[in-house]
Amino acid sequence: MAGSPPSAVGKVANVNRLGDLERAIMDVLWGTGASLTVREVSAQLTERDLAHTTVMTVLDRLAKKGFARRERDGRAWRYRPAATREAYVTELMLTALEQTGDRSAALARFAKSVSGAEASVLRGALDEIEGDGGG
Repeated sequence: MAGSPPSAVGKVANVNRLGDLERAIMDVLWGTGASLTVREVSAQLTERDLAHTTVMTVLDRLAKKGFARRERDGRAWRYRPAATREAYVTELMLTALEQTGDRSAALARFAKSVSGAEASVLRGALDEIEGDGGG
């Protein structure tokens, strides 16, 4: 959105919802600490019967959209996430918050909808921010 301040996370270029197959592939990338080839990603998508070229196309699209990074490894490309799953979800939440007419009301409603354990996590994060002087 033009005129919007840059987000604090800022690692995922355009925050869009991922399609089902994109999400499944990102789950594979997020689930490993190493960069993976198309074959390695395909091998972990066992519940789907996908052609190698389909996985390659989706990985290429994810890289172009800024969700994945790729690097050459001989003749193959290796892919890794551009940001953590948590950073992606944070960006989705911030994008949703930007779309509301009343951010305070949306935040209050969200806070009332979380579990006790989740509320404790939120309190801890807010306490940490206040202890750091606001960031």
